[in-house]
Amino acid sequence: MEPGNASNLAQLRRGALEFCVLALLRDEERYGFDLVRALGEVDGLVTSEGTIYPLLARLRRDGLVDTVWRESDSGPPRRYYRLSPSGKRSLAAFAEDWIRFRDGVDRLLEVGR
Repeated sequence: MEPGNASNLAQLRRGALEFCVLALLRDEERYGFDLVRALGEVDGLVTSEGTIYPLLARLRRDGLVDTVWRESDSGPPRRYYRLSPSGKRSLAAFAEDWIRFRDGVDRLLEVGR
């Protein structure tokens, strides 16, 4: 893989996207398009509704998020997502693993400098 290659970033994004969504739900419930917009504001995490909605459906099936329908002032009702207790545990475990992984990769990247 070439440095700066879009596929490098796509592979990293694919592995972490689920947990980025869970992190966005940590402090407040959100609806799908709100998640797409929030992810789009983070460099490297630009994604589409076609990616997020299937992911949210899987997170719901896996019991990591709970949902509730709410009326919207600007259109049809929206499904809001929030972390379930299982989702909170999963996010906490990932955060610990991520720190170890990130620190290890950072050490390896510094070796050749």
